[in-house]
Amino acid sequence: MKLILLGTGGPKPDPNRQGPCLAIQIADQVILFDAGRGAGTQLARAGIPVETVNPICITHHHYDHIGNLGDIILSSWNLGRKDPLLIFGPDGTAGMVNVLLGQVYNKDINFRMIEAGSSGVALTDIGTLVRAEDVQPGTVYENDRVKIVCDYVRHGHGLGISPKIWQCLGYRIEAEGKTVAVSGDSVDCQGLDALARDSDALVLSCYLSAGEMADREGKLISEHILTGSLQAGEIARKVNTGKLILTHIREKSDALLEEMAGEIRIGYGGDIIVGRDLLVIEV
Repeated sequence: MKLILLGTGGPKPDPNRQGPCLAIQIADQVILFDAGRGAGTQLARAGIPVETVNPICITHHHYDHIGNLGDIILSSWNLGRKDPLLIFGPDGTAGMVNVLLGQVYNKDINFRMIEAGSSGVALTDIGTLVRAEDVQPGTVYENDRVKIVCDYVRHGHGLGISPKIWQCLGYRIEAEGKTVAVSGDSVDCQGLDALARDSDALVLSCYLSAGEMADREGKLISEHILTGSLQAGEIARKVNTGKLILTHIREKSDALLEEMAGEIRIGYGGDIIVGRDLLVIEV
């Protein structure tokens, strides 16, 4: 199983880190987790044809995780995709995709269909090509080589946000005798524990170093919204993951990144990889 970190940043535009997006390659299949800022371009840089990606698994609906979803859908279709594109995500995902196709990009789609008809180039009906589904905890997708399971994770719910209205997912991928957990945006919680337990690798959001958690905002973020360095080490140790891969990192210096990794080592003795865009990791 090969992991390609396409985007390791967060909501703030960062010239060195694109929005959250992870590709997992299993044999000739590429599965995408989230589609943040620059995801389509990053796929091209990684040498992955966008029209071959399937399925796409969305963790939640913050704009930095879905901002490039429309681009990936339309680019995949416009480049001649024939097989159905499956999109899974929390409540509201299917509706969001319907709005993208039926309203946001409706005129673009109609234009390209007319253009294709005039030029004699075959273009599949995008309405039948794209299949989006809202999913709940359990098996999301399975074939003869990969199984994907999801569970709810906590991301902002400690602020009083209803989990019925604001659903956030993490994923567990089992393939080639290996297991990888993808946290999405999460703090320590039961769902993340279940997904990451005894995994070979955990791709974990890790936004702040200990020093960045010292003020009121930092404390609130690390407690309720996104894992920080000290929590990341404790989570990795508790779930007994073999490799901890950090992503969703706020812009910081190389020295602070190294300091953050050192803080994680206080609680975790396994391999730690501080993610960077286009890094390829074999699991």
